[in-house]
Amino acid sequence: MISRRALVCGLPLAAVAACAAPQTSSPPEMIAEKRFAGPGPRVLTLFTMRSVSSDSGAHSSLLIDAPSQRVIFDPAGSFRHSTIAERNDVLFGVTPQVEAYYISYHARETFYVLGQTLPVTDAVAEQALQLALTNGPVPKSFCTNATSRLLRQLPGLSDLPQTFFPNTLAEAFGQLPGVTTREWRENDPDNKALALAEIEMQLR
Repeated sequence: MISRRALVCGLPLAAVAACAAPQTSSPPEMIAEKRFAGPGPRVLTLFTMRSVSSDSGAHSSLLIDAPSQRVIFDPAGSFRHSTIAERNDVLFGVTPQVEAYYISYHARETFYVLGQTLPVTDAVAEQALQLALTNGPVPKSFCTNATSRLLRQLPGLSDLPQTFFPNTLAEAFGQLPGVTTREWRENDPDNKALALAEIEMQLR
């Protein structure tokens, strides 16, 4: 896999500070054009970005594979590209290719990505999608707080902790019945300009 890297949260990991990014909103016609609905199965995948050296959590986000469309709720995240539609921290048009670029954008020599996938019903996936769409922009440091708040509103997930700490949420989510776990590790150095340039070449 070619390198696609960037410093996502820019935070002291232990404090889970500065999961920050300027908010953007794509034109409505672009959001409609980029809409993608996958064939299923319907799942929620919690992504946790962790330090390679300490395993400290740095960022949380949520892939929502609903019948109507497939999105990533990336609260206060920094994944941006001119061909990817976004509104209030929701990334639209999340094809398997876009998902792969999103993961590779975060994985590098200093961080790895933990993905925890939970099968859900069509109704639960659609509910998660609507919660993401109506959540609104998320301020700095609130990435995991927003993700955990969304998850806790879903049937069967109300016992998950409301937390600011990515690892706390990941540990609780991982204990849910049916969750499968995967890690992505890559070795490229932190280089945001290179990451964005490579994504530009691949996605256009």
